[in-house]
Amino acid sequence: MSKLYLVPTPIGNLEDITLRAIRILKEVDIILAEDTRKTSILLKHYSIEKTVFAHHKFNEHKAIPGIIDRILLGETFAMVSDAGTPGISDPGFLLARACIEKEIEVECLPGATAFVPALVNSGLPNDRFSFEGFLPQKKGRQKRLMELAEEQKTMVFYESPYRLLKTLAQFAETFGDDRKASVSRELTKIHEENIRGTLKELIEYYTKSTLKGEIVIIVEGLSSFAKSAKSED
Repeated sequence: MSKLYLVPTPIGNLEDITLRAIRILKEVDIILAEDTRKTSILLKHYSIEKTVFAHHKFNEHKAIPGIIDRILLGETFAMVSDAGTPGISDPGFLLARACIEKEIEVECLPGATAFVPALVNSGLPNDRFSFEGFLPQKKGRQKRLMELAEEQKTMVFYESPYRLLKTLAQFAETFGDDRKASVSRELTKIHEENIRGTLKELIEYYTKSTLKGEIVIIVEGLSSFAKSAKSED
């Protein structure tokens, strides 16, 4: 039956893909990729020969009606992002919503996403957390930070290496520089790095370090911070 599959792909190490994901990518008619060049590396590695169309934030609105028509005519599509699970700070949500509105079956496979290993190995509470993804770069950024100053749960953010120091400084100013946090980058790759400490300590560390790769920042929530501060008194 024609449908849309959302297929997670490795965030670094090409071995981090499920057998089911490989099978689905081999069986579908069309693969939609955020970046066809990056996806071609993965497909070549697993000997998957399929038609691949670019589907990203710059063309998704225009492309969706045509994709819907083809699925309704009987074709099966798989959507992949550059890395991780489609729809999590990546294209995928709009297409999935459009399919659901047309009563087209949508199936999301389980698999890689960057924030889970970063959260689990941060050493901060992970039973409840707030996923923030990328903060607004300009408009609304300060307002959102002030709202998060009262967030009780552990917070999860994505950031680029070029803005990391600025973001850590803003976190320190908003949450306090003694708030615990963790920075993870190059997850699952040879040079994976997980640095833990207070926001002040992380700023000092990354002021002296060259940054590369995608970054996940985990920040202690207010309730955990308050309990920690109280126990130290």
